[in-house]
Amino acid sequence: MKIIEVNLPDHSYNVEIEAGILNCTGQLVSSVWSKRKIALVSDSNVAPLYQDKVADALTAVGFAVHNYQFPAGEASKSLTVLGDLTRQMAADGFNRDDGVIALGGGVTGDLAGFLAATYMRGISLIQIPTSLLAQVDSSVGGKTAVDLDNTKNIIGVFYQPDLVIIDPNTLRTLETRDLVEGYGEIVKVAALSDGDLWKLVQSINSPTDILANAQALSIHSIQYKANVVMGDEKEGGLRQLLNFGHTIGHAVEALADGDLRHGEAVSIGMVAITRIFEEKGLSQVGLTQTLIDRLEAVGLPTTSLLLESSEVFDKIKNDKKNREGHLNLIYVHQIGGPAIKSIPSEEIETFLDIKVVNV
Repeated sequence: MKIIEVNLPDHSYNVEIEAGILNCTGQLVSSVWSKRKIALVSDSNVAPLYQDKVADALTAVGFAVHNYQFPAGEASKSLTVLGDLTRQMAADGFNRDDGVIALGGGVTGDLAGFLAATYMRGISLIQIPTSLLAQVDSSVGGKTAVDLDNTKNIIGVFYQPDLVIIDPNTLRTLETRDLVEGYGEIVKVAALSDGDLWKLVQSINSPTDILANAQALSIHSIQYKANVVMGDEKEGGLRQLLNFGHTIGHAVEALADGDLRHGEAVSIGMVAITRIFEEKGLSQVGLTQTLIDRLEAVGLPTTSLLLESSEVFDKIKNDKKNREGHLNLIYVHQIGGPAIKSIPSEEIETFLDIKVVNV
C-alpha cells in the first residue's frame, strides 16, 4: 500500500492507494473515526456498483450507515441537490459528531464534500474516489463546491477530508470516455512537474495503457498535488499552477452545456493557452504539438469550435483567478517549467487571441 501524507497546519490526513483496498474500507475508516452515523453519498452510476459493498464493510465494524443517492451528472452539482441531501440527513438525525463519505467521481466528491462542509457548519468527511479524474486530482486538496447558472464551482469552500481511499480497480468499470477524461488532469500535472510522471506519460498511447499504469499515474499525480497543497492550501500563490488549462477549459466546459467532460475541457484549455504563449514567444517552440500528441494518443479532444464563441470571454471574466483587476494566466514555458502571467482585465481579450485549429 502506498501512503501519501498531506500535512497541513490545521488538518493533516493520509491518501492510501492500493488495488483492492476497497475491501479494507471498514478497517481504514475505523482507524480515523470513532463509531458514528455515516452518510454514504453516491450517484446513480456508482451506487449499484459499490455502495452496498462499502456500506456492508462499514456496518460490519459498527458504523450506522445511511445510503444516499443522486442522479449522475454535472447537473446534480447544484444547490437543489445539496438541499435535498441536507434534508435527508436532517430527517435521519445526523449531528455534528457524524460523518459523510463521498463514494464516486468528481461530481460526488465536490457535492458530498460541500455537504459535509456546510451541514451544521461542518462534519467529518472521507473521500473514496472511483473515477480517474477524482483519484488523480479532485479528491485531494480540500476543494468542494457546487455550480450556479452554468458557472462552475462558484459556490464552495476549502474543506479537507480525514482520509482518502483510492482503489485503482474501480477504474475497470468505467466507460472508455470516463476513464480517458481523467487523463487530461494527469497530462496537466506531468507538464507542470516533468520528472518520472512525464516519462510515464510519454509511454501512454491508449486507454489500455492508462489502466495498466493507473496506480503509478495516481501516485505520481497525487504526490505532486500534495506537495503543492502543503505549500499553499488555499490557492494564494503556488497552488494556482494547478489551474493550468482551466481558465479557457472551464469557459468551454460551461458553454458545452454537458457535452464536454471536465478532463476533455482541460485538455482543450491546455492546448489553447499553450498555443497562445508559444506564438508570443513565451513558451518553447513545439510545446503545443508535444501536448497535442500526448493528449490525442488516448483520444482526448484538443480543440473545439466553442473557442470561437464570444461568450468565452464572459466566462473567463468570472474566473476565480481574476483578482484586483488582473487575471492570472497559468502556462508552461517548457515541460516542468510552469509560470504565471498577470494580465489587466481590460486586456484579456486582446492577449488571449484564441484560435480554433483542425476541428
